[in-house]
Amino acid sequence: MKTNFSKISLIVLAVMAIAFTSCKPKNAGTAVQGDSANKAYVAPGQYDEFYNFVSGGFSGQMSVYGIPSGRLLKVIPVFSVDPEKGWGYSEESKPMLNTSHGFVPWDDFHHVEMSQKEGMYDGRWAFGNANNTPRLARIDLKTFKTAEIIELPNSSGNHSSPYGTENSEYIVAGTRFSVPGDNDPGDVPISSYKQNFKGHISFVSIDNNTGDMNLAFQIKTPGVNFDLARAGKAKSHGWFFFSCYNTEQANTLLEVNASKNDKDFIMAVNWKKAEEYLKAGKGEKQKVRYAHNKWDEKTHSATSVIKEDVIVLDAAELKDICYFIPCPKSPHGCDVDPTGEYIVGSGKLAALLPVFSFDKIQAAISNKAFEGDYGGIPVIKYEEALYGEVQKPGLGPLHTEFDANGNAYTSFFVSSEVVKWNVKDLTVLDRVPTYYSVGHLCVPGGNTRNPYGKYVIAYNKITKDRYLPTGPELTQSAQLYDISGDKMQLILDFPTIGEPHYAQAVAADLVRNNGQLKIYNIDENAHPYVAKGEDQAKVVRDGKKVHVYMTSIRSHFAPDNIEGIQVGDEVYFHVTNLEQDWDIPHGFAIKGANNGELLIMPGETSTLKWNADRVGIFPFYCTDFCSALHQEMQGYIRVSPAGSKVPLYYHVGQMPDEQ
Repeated sequence: MKTNFSKISLIVLAVMAIAFTSCKPKNAGTAVQGDSANKAYVAPGQYDEFYNFVSGGFSGQMSVYGIPSGRLLKVIPVFSVDPEKGWGYSEESKPMLNTSHGFVPWDDFHHVEMSQKEGMYDGRWAFGNANNTPRLARIDLKTFKTAEIIELPNSSGNHSSPYGTENSEYIVAGTRFSVPGDNDPGDVPISSYKQNFKGHISFVSIDNNTGDMNLAFQIKTPGVNFDLARAGKAKSHGWFFFSCYNTEQANTLLEVNASKNDKDFIMAVNWKKAEEYLKAGKGEKQKVRYAHNKWDEKTHSATSVIKEDVIVLDAAELKDICYFIPCPKSPHGCDVDPTGEYIVGSGKLAALLPVFSFDKIQAAISNKAFEGDYGGIPVIKYEEALYGEVQKPGLGPLHTEFDANGNAYTSFFVSSEVVKWNVKDLTVLDRVPTYYSVGHLCVPGGNTRNPYGKYVIAYNKITKDRYLPTGPELTQSAQLYDISGDKMQLILDFPTIGEPHYAQAVAADLVRNNGQLKIYNIDENAHPYVAKGEDQAKVVRDGKKVHVYMTSIRSHFAPDNIEGIQVGDEVYFHVTNLEQDWDIPHGFAIKGANNGELLIMPGETSTLKWNADRVGIFPFYCTDFCSALHQEMQGYIRVSPAGSKVPLYYHVGQMPDEQ
């Protein structure tokens, strides 16, 4: 590989980036045409066409928007605690955030992947990645709640995920930061990167009926940085394609030292062949530690189990499961078109877009058209895999989505634009500005065999002059373009939960008609501390622990007066919402709680732990507006000194003699 990319070139690109993002384009105020409001308008009482599931970046959350309105519908806590919903605060949800490092209540959530059947979204689950402490999450779209989180061993920086196969056989994740494996000596010099640091690709299998995840196997690779990936589809089903950078294997000042080579790689993985080796016993079982956390809708509780082994296939030894394809230059995006024939690489520092052919890749492998190997993995000759190049498309290409008409849409970070081009003849058809510094794009269904098309959504990093100012940091944003005609048309700006990265949009009817849960049937509630009626409400002391079996219904708690609690007690409020009507949650909070509130859905039970740390009277109340008498939905707990003779006493609806 040549190494003629100079520091001067990097400086020039940086200056260009500042120029593009610091100045308001002259046409910014006139880019929206007169009929745009009508195209984005969803009348009161009407539904949007699409759910848009957007990763939250450093918020650790998933946000859900309606398209084309841009209305925020819900924020789902995934790798974050969320006081609005009590997620990570209730005793039941805390295990969902457990890891081999302990309770980790945050992560960097970059990408969303919808479950698929025969190459099309099926509306059942959404998957998300944790970039920092490597994890994968599954969100159940019947409840819009995180149902499962699995930690990934041998990994550090789970950026290249979650990417799914055509029938969600696997969700796959690649290491962003190559590191020594968990089973290898870790106390090694950082300067020994080339000798001791390795990458790992994790294949997590998905149960077709339940969605349950299982770490099926991993593939060990040379120590490069994996960025993005896509599964093959149709003719390329059975393959995966990953973008890789830092082929220099640098470990310091990567902005210079990991940008020297003219070409990095796309890595093609034959996962069907990997399965064959797995069945033949070619994998090595390694000792590791990782957490696997599941939510149980019957008990309304999560469990966390630490698992201790994983099967690893070594790509350097099994030479026909992985192949490198040269790709200019520091590639970010790696995207497969709806036919499965074309693979688009987007080199952040390249001035062109390479498009590779699956058929040519297969022919090159068959003919052994290699230019050598890298870390024991064959490297296919660039020209042997290349279908063609899109010339002068823009500056700083990142990510490509597709419509159903043979067109591709690529985001350009530096030149702040979306460019439309034809996949077959590689000609640029249209370009529109974004405001500003666009990252990922989303075409509804753009990662399927048959995209819905109609819109492309740009997720921007910079929004100067687009919204009212909000101090040193401005809102993150998305922009919606109509792509139903030959020319793209900007029709809407809308703010987003920070920081948006990748997103996917699904037909609204597919999700809302998937058997969404409206209530939890109180008769089926299997929580160990459930109270299925007020006659089951009680308070039980177990040493220094006190369990309150509490019910909530419009508009009171039972019990709502509790006495006999002592300083030093741990009080567990197990609150069951007795409502059996759709959209009637209740909240619960108590003065001095050092965690958060509860938000309890109809028929659900949830637990708040409260430490009685001082003598006094402590009110508790409903935090979620539930009725005209919501303000009256409150109660009191009396805390006496440790060793007090005040008996344990509780009631609702009566006025006892003074104790």
